[in-house]
Amino acid sequence: SGMKFTQGYAAGSICSPTRASILTGRHPVRVNITDWIPGQPNRNTNQLLHPDDRFELPLEEVTLAETLKTHGYETFFAGKWHLGDKGHWPTDQGFDHNIGGNSKGSPPGGYYSPWKNPTLQAKHEGEYVTERLTEESLSFLENRNKEQPFLLYLSYYNVHTPIQPYKKRIDHFEEKSKKLFQQTPTPTEKEHEGVSRSRQDNSALASMVSAVDVSVGALLEKLDELELTDETVVVFFSDNGGLCTLSGRAGPTSNKPLRAGKGWLYEGGVREPTIIRAPGVTKAGSICNKPIVSMDFFPTFLELAALPSRPDLHVDGKSIVRLLGGNAMGPRTLYWHYPHYHGSAWKPGASILEKGWKLIEFYHYDKFELYHLGSDLSEQNNLAEAKPERAARLLSLIHI
Repeated sequence: SGMKFTQGYAAGSICSPTRASILTGRHPVRVNITDWIPGQPNRNTNQLLHPDDRFELPLEEVTLAETLKTHGYETFFAGKWHLGDKGHWPTDQGFDHNIGGNSKGSPPGGYYSPWKNPTLQAKHEGEYVTERLTEESLSFLENRNKEQPFLLYLSYYNVHTPIQPYKKRIDHFEEKSKKLFQQTPTPTEKEHEGVSRSRQDNSALASMVSAVDVSVGALLEKLDELELTDETVVVFFSDNGGLCTLSGRAGPTSNKPLRAGKGWLYEGGVREPTIIRAPGVTKAGSICNKPIVSMDFFPTFLELAALPSRPDLHVDGKSIVRLLGGNAMGPRTLYWHYPHYHGSAWKPGASILEKGWKLIEFYHYDKFELYHLGSDLSEQNNLAEAKPERAARLLSLIHI
């Protein structure tokens, strides 16, 4: 019902940096949140020194929620926050309501109650957190102050580990898996010092995706019921690629045809499913093949709400309203910086994307790779030696 972006990018290949970029419109490096919070244990035992990054979104950062609130919006947050401990929770960053948001990146205590979430008390034994977050969001839509516009920021914990089946749908996907794969072993492939899953055949994870589908459907139906559809912008997006690659074993999902996954700066780690529905702007079923990045949401929302832009805040984001309307925008250069070691077997590095050309620099390995995504989406043909001048130019841009 909206516009699908085939090149919707997260600003980070892991969660916390991307979440900071959405809320601030600023690159994770500018906010100094470049790893998931608090990051890998034993940080200083690796070959390269660990950067001195932050463990919370600074209170002095002015968030999208705070900006909308100054213009009379009621602001609601539900789900995964992962941008700091108590004192740096959603209600400290511009949200009027916080349902389930805290310092943890995975659901505290798991997806089924009795969980251990300090900001979400379970109602009954065996309650599923995804359904509960949806119920709370539906309640907000029904009971909010009707005189105010609203921001509903729903951030599901699905499909973060632990991979726990959605009980209402798992039987369907187990049967489907048996028919499709006939219990043949899951193929894998080597990725540097890690292992990637090469087939999307995890029934438990599929059921968790299905839980999100059902919940999003319920929210869209509620907008219809409350006659809010024609005046509500809806964005569907993720904070990093699926967990495909791990050290010593394959992850629970596959991102084929994209390479690798969460933690990696290959496309599997940063290219996200992205759909935006903006009434009166987007055309149903439309597709945009131009790259956008998570910092863009902040200025885009302001323009869609007919509010003044704040380039002093969303300094790295660009409004994509022109793209949403089917119009052209000038070319952009996008950068990623992940100078950390990660459990996916990723080693510190950075990347740049310019006009379809992508260069990845691996600090740990002291090497770089060059790919042309237009002809090599899976990043299999390293052109660094064949295109030395282009590689040198992109490398110089990373180092500016």
